[in-house]
Amino acid sequence: MDVFEKLKILTDAAKYDVACTSSGVNKKTPKGGIGSAAACGICHSFSADGRCISLLKVLMTNVCAYDCKYCVNRHSNDTPRAAFTPRELADLTINFYRRNYIEGLFLSSGVLKNPDYTCEQMIETLRILREEYRFFGYIHAKAIPGADSALVSRLGMLADRMSINIELPSQDSLNLLAPDKSKHSILTPMRYIQNRIQENSMDLVKYKHAPKFVPAGQSTQMIIGATPDTDLQILNLTEGLYKKYKLKRVFFSAYMPVIENSFLPTIDTEPPLWREHRLYQADWLLRFYGFAANELLDEQNQSFNPYVDPKCNWALHHLDFFPMDVNRAPYSDLLRVPGIGVNSAKRIVTARRMTTLSFESLKKLGVVLKRAQYFITCKGKKNESFKITENAILQSLMSEKTRKEYQMKFSQREAIDQLSLFDMPFKVQPNFLQEDIVKCLQQQM
Repeated sequence: MDVFEKLKILTDAAKYDVACTSSGVNKKTPKGGIGSAAACGICHSFSADGRCISLLKVLMTNVCAYDCKYCVNRHSNDTPRAAFTPRELADLTINFYRRNYIEGLFLSSGVLKNPDYTCEQMIETLRILREEYRFFGYIHAKAIPGADSALVSRLGMLADRMSINIELPSQDSLNLLAPDKSKHSILTPMRYIQNRIQENSMDLVKYKHAPKFVPAGQSTQMIIGATPDTDLQILNLTEGLYKKYKLKRVFFSAYMPVIENSFLPTIDTEPPLWREHRLYQADWLLRFYGFAANELLDEQNQSFNPYVDPKCNWALHHLDFFPMDVNRAPYSDLLRVPGIGVNSAKRIVTARRMTTLSFESLKKLGVVLKRAQYFITCKGKKNESFKITENAILQSLMSEKTRKEYQMKFSQREAIDQLSLFDMPFKVQPNFLQEDIVKCLQQQM
């Protein structure tokens, strides 16, 4: 099998791994070296969800000793197999770079023979790139659960970012679908990497030019929809990973059925893309907006509202928190208003030191009044340029696509049957100063 046939098989096998982002690290290329990495990304080309698309995303091999039921590369699956030698993959990467096809490498692998042997092959590939070709571009490497810590350490000194896929949210799910894996085998190297990163940051105070261990941090990925785990379980785990292991990102991958198995969704099941999208929105709220997982979901509501995003859903659950005056509300409270983001909240705090803000000035500061106007006041007054009409709030909080789906779903309801958020398992607490908003939510669509 020639190298390009291997490339076709192993790039296709890598497409299910979504834990792939911009670099998050600034590096200067030493004299005589090639390649570079900037914190804002590998290059200026990004996909719609923010992922950099200028990486060679490939597996070292799709030969795997494990038999994870959800994985297309599992040991028992009948699929074409291939494996690069370290020299083949390094040569391929550098030739693609020289032709300006790529700016960096994303390297993962099946478990060939055992975790240690696989990790050694990946290390040799990166060693050739770094030491022989003097390539200093961005490299993201997947650590192999179960590999010796010394090998993980060596891999981390050659890569810019590392990740260990936790894959499934619970030990029960792992026992059912990935019996060769355990949370311990995944979390142990994750803890080791986190400790080494922390040590690295402390050493740099004394030794500024010392080699850095995984300077762009670590990430992980979870598969969504392959198991009965709820959004609440997934979000709680995500929050715990951020707090305990200081991860840069937790990625979510909607499960795409590719294998018939009694423990998995049927082959004709559609990937839960909206669920994945809601989890990414909630992840953003955890990282940048000061929300906690137990604020967004609880035991009574363990799934996200499919019609409005998590922030809007939280606002509808906590109407007693609003309306707030944007000229007085603290920054942390402004972040909880739908339509006000991190940048616009900062601009509000800065601008109101010099003037009293109006609704018109809020629009100039980047506030999305279409959403925010229901939850804020200026100088103690509501926005006089609009009137709350039937369905206005709910429909304004939805995207155009979900609004059409929502209307179609309930278009056949009888005229006497009133539609509101109370028809869904997401109760709205009606103790709100602006009672007309609650009434609006209860009107028929």
